[in-house]
Order: sequence, then structure tokens, then C-alpha cells
Amino acid sequence: MKATFVFGHKKPDTDSVCSAIALSYLKNALGGNAIPRILGDINNETKFVLDYFHVKEPMYLNDVKLQIKDIEYGKDLYCDRHESLYRAISYMRKYHLSSIPVVNHRKKLLGLLSMKDIMEELISWDYDVIKTSYDNILDTLQGEEVLRFDEEIEGNVLVASYRSTTFIKDIPLDQNSILIVGDRHSIIEYAVESGIKLLVVTGNNEIKEHHLEIAREKGVNVIKTKLRTFNVVKVVGMCNYAETLMYKENIVSFQEKDYVKDFMEQANKLRYKVYPVLNPIKECLGVVQVEDAINKHRKKVILVDHNEMEQSVDGLEEAEIIEIVDHHKIGTIGTSQPINFRNMTVGCTSSIIYLLFKENKITIPKDIAGLMLSAIISDTLLFRSPTTTELDKEIAYNLSEIAKVNMEEYAYEMFKKGSSLKGKEMEEILFTDFKNFSLENHKIGISQINTLDIEELELKKEEFLKVLENTVKEQHYEMILLFATDIMKEGSYVYYNEKSKEIVENAFGIENIYQGYFLPSIVSRKKQMIPAIVEVYESI
Repeated sequence: MKATFVFGHKKPDTDSVCSAIALSYLKNALGGNAIPRILGDINNETKFVLDYFHVKEPMYLNDVKLQIKDIEYGKDLYCDRHESLYRAISYMRKYHLSSIPVVNHRKKLLGLLSMKDIMEELISWDYDVIKTSYDNILDTLQGEEVLRFDEEIEGNVLVASYRSTTFIKDIPLDQNSILIVGDRHSIIEYAVESGIKLLVVTGNNEIKEHHLEIAREKGVNVIKTKLRTFNVVKVVGMCNYAETLMYKENIVSFQEKDYVKDFMEQANKLRYKVYPVLNPIKECLGVVQVEDAINKHRKKVILVDHNEMEQSVDGLEEAEIIEIVDHHKIGTIGTSQPINFRNMTVGCTSSIIYLLFKENKITIPKDIAGLMLSAIISDTLLFRSPTTTELDKEIAYNLSEIAKVNMEEYAYEMFKKGSSLKGKEMEEILFTDFKNFSLENHKIGISQINTLDIEELELKKEEFLKVLENTVKEQHYEMILLFATDIMKEGSYVYYNEKSKEIVENAFGIENIYQGYFLPSIVSRKKQMIPAIVEVYESI
């Protein structure tokens, strides 16, 4: 069963991470194959939560774009360097390939063998030299082993087409000769006496025992075939090793991790038919053709704690969204077919996931309960946020019993560990939880952090404000605000770019506001901060 990736938004917070883990557990308990992922670095609060409940941090997911591994390319389509040209042609005809990769015994790519080059070889009739294995000759000529002394056969090909006396008189034979002959016993005797490399007897003709005795003494390899001499001559060149005709220069290959979009762009530009697919250590996995991209298997994804394209993983448009669980407003994401979309007016995504556990009658283990409880505490600011519902509170108390923690004490420790600003760069503080908005064509950025010690920020206020102003200028923002929320004081300290001072005053009804002004009872970005700013812009 192909895995389904479950993840939150690009700025991972405790709710998005814990919800992804909890929902993945639920899906797997119901027989699925769900894997939680994160789209960015987790914050200190979330690290504390995962460590506290001994849960492994999910791996990072870079994107969900279609890759070569997501399409039905020709796996295991290649030939060994020592396979015959005859066998290579058989593969190419069977799988409708114009060329095929040639590999060594470790499957390392050596070159490409094309049908075009083979056809040119056939037309040229340039078969005077053979380098191949005894088995390849047997296979290609539909032969029967008579005498075998060498596993590899190399030599100059000759056909006994003259009168016996003329051939014996004028054609010298030696240990590098490969002779094709019918029932001309005098020539056969001359050949084995000369100690040639290989004797091929055509038309299923018998070989005299006396001649075989000489061949044994001289170490002459002998093969008998039912094919007539003319037919043997036509195909004998196909006995050669595949590597004898392969080309090695300017081979364009791809890896399974490469994006289908990039492959299509390159293939449409180069117009080659076949491209080798390699793994990271250059072993050949098969071949990919343009038409293979038709049969694609999009990555399956479940979104939690968001439903807006710009907040989600790169390449989402190339994936198959099968479910969304969220508690925010319905955003920009659309799907090509119906999906399960669970959206509720609660303070936290984990509250919805708790209900899914109950609806499916799946027992919640202690560690998963602890994660969901932490998410609710974080998103509702321990029920101080106006987004909190009575359902959030009820669920949180139930989860605290399962997780066996004192909710008040645990919440204080979680906020304390997660809100420390010590050692953080100013850019990191600004973009820890940063959301972009567009209001009447104005680009707005609103950041929110939680802290129990505003002095940590106040000590570096001038440095921080310089970073904020530079960000406004360089990234063309109309306004950037940072709200430093103190959960225990139930309010937020506000910092802003100077151009926005009047708007902030009007939004929160403050005269003579200053940087770091404390706004009592303002703790929710979604229900308090953003609506206040929107109202001012709409009145302008």
C-alpha cells in the first residue's frame, strides 16, 4: 500500500505537528499507511512536547511534486554487456524500445545500444570479427554444443564458400579463425588440423569421429546448428557482445528522485526516445520514455491545520489531496474530485482529530493523548484565546486524564520552554510564526510569538525594529506587526513599522502608542488582531 503523507503548514507549530502525528496514528490503526511529515523546522515549544512524551520528530517533506519514481517507467529494462546483440534485439522488440542501456555485472551503466546502430551493422555485413561467449553463439545460432574448450570466443569469421581444393590451398587458418562450413569434410579436417578457434557446422550435418578426435587434441571448439549456411551468415554478427556496438558519449540519464516536469522539458528538447534511469550510485534501474508519464501515481496527502495553497507544501497541485482536517476559514485549495473535508469552529485541529478517534472507536494511547492535549493548550493559550470553545475544554480535560498530566502545571512548563527568546536571531523571532495577508492590494505581515519574559526582546528592541523595517522595505510590505503574547498576563506586546503606527492606534483604540505597547486581552491573531486591522483598512 502506497504511503499517504500527513502534514501541517509551512510554519510548523504545536497543533500542526501534533495533529499530523495523531491523525497518522489513527489512519494506521484503521488499516492505512499514513506517515506524518513537517514542512519546516519545529519551534522550541513543539520540541519540548515531543521530548516530554517521547515521540520522534517527523521527517522533513520538501515537496510532493511528481517524480520519475511516481510514473510507470520500464523497470529492469537493460542488458548485460556480455549479452548478445541477438538478445538485446529481442528485449527491444518485446518492450518496444529504440535503444537499451548496457550495464556491467554490478548494473553500472556503461552505454546505450540502439536499434539504429544494430540495423546499420546488419546492412553493412561487417561480420568478419566476432568477440562473444560460447553460450551466446549457441543461443543465436540455435546450436548444439559439441566441443567446448573456451568460454569466450574471439576471432575472424570465414565461410567455406570456395571449392575444397581452392579453400585449402588459398585460405590460411589459425587459432584466431572461426569457420562456418557445411558437410565439406576435407575442409573440416583442414580446419581442425589448423587448430582454429571455433568450427560451426551448419545444416545439422554430422562430423566424423576422426575429425572430432583431432579437434579434441587441438582444443578446437565445435558447435553444430540446424540452420543452413546462408542463415548462419545472416545472424552470426548478432552473436557479438552488446558492448561492441554501444555508444558511451553524451548519454542523458535521470534518477528516480528527478521531477517528471524537468524530465519532460529535457526530453521534449532533446527528442530522444529512451533515457536510462539510475539510482544515486549510478546503477541502472531501467528506462523512461515520454509516454510513460501518462501512467502516473500522484502522491497521496492529507492536510491538517491549513487549507490554503500558499501555506502548504510545494508541488501540492501535482499531488492527490484525499482529506483535509482544519479549524481555519476555507481557503484557496481546490480538488478534482470529492474528498473528506472536516472543518469545525473549534480552537484547535487536534480537537477535531479527538472526535475522529471517538467516531471510529479507536483507543487513544497516552503519548498521542499528550500530543493532542499540548496542541489544544498551545492553540487556545490554555483557554485564554477567544477562539476557545467549550468543546475544546471538555476534550482537553479528557486528554489530560489519558495522558496523566496536571494540565495547569504542564501548560506552564510548556509555555516556559517554548517562549524563551534567548539565543535567537532577530529574523528568527520575526518569522517564527509569520502569516501573510492581502488587504485592498496592501501586503500585510502579522507575526505572533509567545513569551513569558518580554525583557528578552526589549533588550534588543532597536536591533529587532531595524530588521522589521528592513523587511518591510526589501519585501515590499505595507505593514508588518509582531505581537508578543504573554499567556499568563493574557495580553500581547505590539511592535510595528513606523509607517503603520496610526493604523495600529486606530485598530486598537490607543492614543500615543509606542513600540512594545501592551494590549490587554489581545491574544488571538485570527479573532482579534487580523479583524481589527481589516476593519481599519476597510474604512480608509
